[in-house]
This record gives sequence, structure tokens and C-alpha cells, in this order.
Amino acid sequence: MVFSSISFLYYFLPVVFLLYFALPKRSGNGVLLLASLVFYGYGEPRYLLLMGISILTAWALGLIVPRSRAAFFLSVGISLGFLVWFKYADFFVESFATATGIPVEPLKIGLPIGISFYTFQILSYTIDLYRGKIKPQANPLRFATYVALFPQLIAGPIVVYASVEQQLDPCRRQRSVAAVYEGARRFIIGLAKKALLANGLGEFTALLGTMGAEEGSVLFYWIRIISFAMQIYFDFSGYSDMAIGLGRMLGFSFPENFNYPYIAGSITEFWRRWHMTLGGWFREYVYIPLGGNRVSATRWVLNLFVVWGLTGLWHGAAWNFVVWGLFHGFLLMMEKLWLLRLLEKAPSWLSHLYVLFSILIGLTFFQADSLGDALENLGVMFGFGGLGADAGAGAARVPITSPMTWYYLKSYGVLFLVGIIGCLPWAKRLYDRIAVWTSDHESIVMGKVMELVELFALVGLLLLVTAYLVDGSYNPFLYFRF
Repeated sequence: MVFSSISFLYYFLPVVFLLYFALPKRSGNGVLLLASLVFYGYGEPRYLLLMGISILTAWALGLIVPRSRAAFFLSVGISLGFLVWFKYADFFVESFATATGIPVEPLKIGLPIGISFYTFQILSYTIDLYRGKIKPQANPLRFATYVALFPQLIAGPIVVYASVEQQLDPCRRQRSVAAVYEGARRFIIGLAKKALLANGLGEFTALLGTMGAEEGSVLFYWIRIISFAMQIYFDFSGYSDMAIGLGRMLGFSFPENFNYPYIAGSITEFWRRWHMTLGGWFREYVYIPLGGNRVSATRWVLNLFVVWGLTGLWHGAAWNFVVWGLFHGFLLMMEKLWLLRLLEKAPSWLSHLYVLFSILIGLTFFQADSLGDALENLGVMFGFGGLGADAGAGAARVPITSPMTWYYLKSYGVLFLVGIIGCLPWAKRLYDRIAVWTSDHESIVMGKVMELVELFALVGLLLLVTAYLVDGSYNPFLYFRF
């Protein structure tokens, strides 16, 4: 089940909210855990047992982790063992076969949805217990609710236990009409980003991917990767918005995950704005334990590449993801050593151009099916080599543009432009200015009018999304594989 579906919006969610708010507060965790199991089991019933074992073993071992080094390593080993087996076993087998030439049949192990997210939450809990930063959660229901909570179960944001420890007590969670409205507003905006923008741009990207060799061009490949860059941003940030909004409605405060990353002036700043909870997790639980930057220059470079190699591998069990991560690690290293000083002195448009160019080059590896495909696509983007099966020595140079490229760009031009505007904070700044202007005038009537306008706008947006979901069939979720 996904948030951007009729079954979730008009069947699952109303029933959950009815039970959650109608029953006594003390039953809140029971309702949420049951709802989370139904939510996860709807799409992955065979992996419910796996998630249950992960939760129970982490909770039971967590009770003695503060005073047992063996329990700590056992708990971490079980969590990482499940993640490595289900997500990376076939990757290691295929890599071994490629490196040695020994034919080995892949294991064909299915990937449980959201295993990376809930495993990282379990690991943060276990590590913080061992460090003495938190106390063991004696109530298994509260711990299970923390791990399996459906708003952030399959797509984050990654929530560290300490940040929601108090909120796991159902009697201490704050419920209010204001919080529900605030959360609903955030949810609807995220839903619109996903259903209207990400899905539309994804359809455009997929359509470009079906174009034949005779229709391809340098411009076509650049347009496709730009479209993909916007698609993955609206897809993942939209889901994060929906998760944060749902959490707010239920009385939880989840951390922010995106902050307009495409306006960054450096790759360093970009990663402070993109998937912030993942970056924070790797910094806290991998980079700093390795020594961070308080080591020799050689060791620091090694730490950096270890973290970014793992970051790439977290996103996908393939070498093109590893290269994508190492590419970002290389850029971060160069910025730390000297490039940031140049960017600070350069015109802002030039630094933004550098970031966008670097992100698009990296996403070429992220989007490709393999490392070879990524390198071929990069070659075409810069006008080298041919297209399709006849590419190679003696092949004609790639044309700069083609009639079909312009045709599709004109057909999706409005969506493309709206996507670009949506990546910028202009709408948010306008909203904030209107809110400040309304409060400055201290007019009760004006305030009520603005509230009504916002309410009607949100209802209209929800109806528009509903119509799109009923009529449309293209509704992928890129981060399911994570």
C-alpha cells in the first residue's frame, strides 16, 4: 500500500483515524501498531515475520545491551545480517561471478520493502543504548510502534529513537485540531508533489526512455536526466512531507528531510538539504566513530570514501550506486580541500550551475540499470559515440537535437516548467509573506478570509489529486527498492 492510492486515502486512513481518536488515549499504540502491520502486510505479507523477528530480537537484546557487550554485537549482527542477506546477497554473488569468471547462479532473494529504513532505526536505538545515551524501552508495544509506525515505515524520514522517546507514551502525545489541520496541510502538499509532479515527470522520463536510436540526441539525454532529477526530488520529498504530516496528525514530530536542495551553492550544502536524516545517520553512526575529520588527512579521506561508498550501496545493490556515492564523496573531498574557497568567491549563479551540473552527472549513474549503461549515457550526453546497437568505432556522432526531442519537450513543457518552479522556495516564501502581512494588519476578518482561502485550496488540491489517481495508472515509487 502506498500513500498516493485511493485505497490508502479513502479506506485505510479514515478507519485508522476513526479508531485512533475515538478510542481512549492509552490504546493509541495498539491501534497504530495494528494499522502499521496491516499497512505493511498489504503489500509484503510474507515479510511481516521478518520485521517481527527484527523488532522482537532488538527489543529483547536491548534490555541487556547497556551492561552486555555481547548482546550489543549480537543485536547489531542480527539486524545487519538480515539487511545484508536480503538486500546484498545477490549483489555479492554476481560480483564474485563477474570477478572470477566462475558461473554462479543468483539466489534471487526478494527485497523486503523498507528494510533499510527500519533496520537503520533499530541500529540507532541499539547503538545509543550501548553508548548510554538512552535507556532501554521496557514496553515491547512502544518499541514495536517506534520501528513499524506506518507513516515513516517504508520511506522515512529515518527517526532516531531519542527524538520520539517521550512521544511513544500514548498518554503524553498531544492531540489537537490545530495539529491535525497542520499535518493534513503538509500531507496534501506532499501528496500533490508525488501524484501531480513526480508521477507526471516520471511518465515523461519513461516516455523518453522508449525513444529509438534514430530519435535520440544530446539534448534528449540531458532533458531526460533533468526530468529524472525533478522526479526523484518530488517523489521522495513528497513522501517525506506526507510522512511528517501524518505523524503530526497522530501527535508525533518527525524531523525534516528535505530543504530545497537544488538551490544549494555547493555539494556540501546540497547534502545538508537532501535526505537530511540519512546524512545525519551516517555522520552519527559511521563517520564520527571512524574518527571523522579529527584524524590524519589520509585517514580522513578514507573515512569519507567509506561513508559515501556505503551511502551509495544503501541506495541500491549495484556498482553504479557505489560509483554514484563515491562520486559525491570525491566532490565533498575536493570542496573541503580547496573548492569551497573558490565557490565562496564565485558568483552565486556559477556555484549553483556547478552544483546542478554535478548532481545531473551523478544521477546518470543513479538512474542507469548498470555501470555500463551509465557510462554509455554519459558519452552520449557529451556528444561522443553513437546510439543503440550500432554504437562504437566508426559510428556517427550523436546529433545535438532531433525533431522528436522538441516534440516531446513542447508536449510536456508546462509540466517541466512547473517542476522547475516547484524545486525553488518561491511558493513557500510567498506563503510566508502573506502570513506575515495578515498578522501585521491584525485583522480578524482578514485572518479568517485567508484561512478559508487556504482551506478551499487544500480541498481543491485533494480533489484534483483524487481525480488524477482514479484516472491515471502511472504511480511508481522510486524508493521502494531501499
